[in-house]
Amino acid sequence: MIAQCICSQYPELDIVKASTHFVRGSQPKAFAFALLDFMDKCYPGEGDLAIARGVLMYLAAGNLRDANCLMDELKEQSVSKQTQLPDTPLLEFIGYLLLTLERDALPLFRMLQQNYKSSIERDPSITELLDEIAERFYGVRRRSGLHSILGGMFKMMESGGAT
Repeated sequence: MIAQCICSQYPELDIVKASTHFVRGSQPKAFAFALLDFMDKCYPGEGDLAIARGVLMYLAAGNLRDANCLMDELKEQSVSKQTQLPDTPLLEFIGYLLLTLERDALPLFRMLQQNYKSSIERDPSITELLDEIAERFYGVRRRSGLHSILGGMFKMMESGGAT
């Protein structure tokens, strides 16, 4: 697997590159092992971001099963390695998100995003991944910059323009 080669060949684990390949593969257990290895080497406060990105990448691909498997495996492997997963609001959000996506609960999805906004905004890629997840699981269309500009122009024309 390409992801495992990336992890083994680079002394400084490039978890971002490896994550993309792990998500395309079918080995969330190996991904969990790589994430725990990364957490041993990364700066404090980066481990939860790597875990969140990994889970969200699975979800953005529509793979709820492997996202849940990744989290379960992280918990199991951390116990066997006698380490602890970070206890952060971001990982709390991820846990609630996984439960929310098992049902048709767009309002709850939005409420979670609002309640954990400060944790989500730590990394702009998380917001992008959440937009992809909303589109995939709930059919929410993402608005591009052009749509926003055109929508604003149409609203202004409907209201009679500038006063």
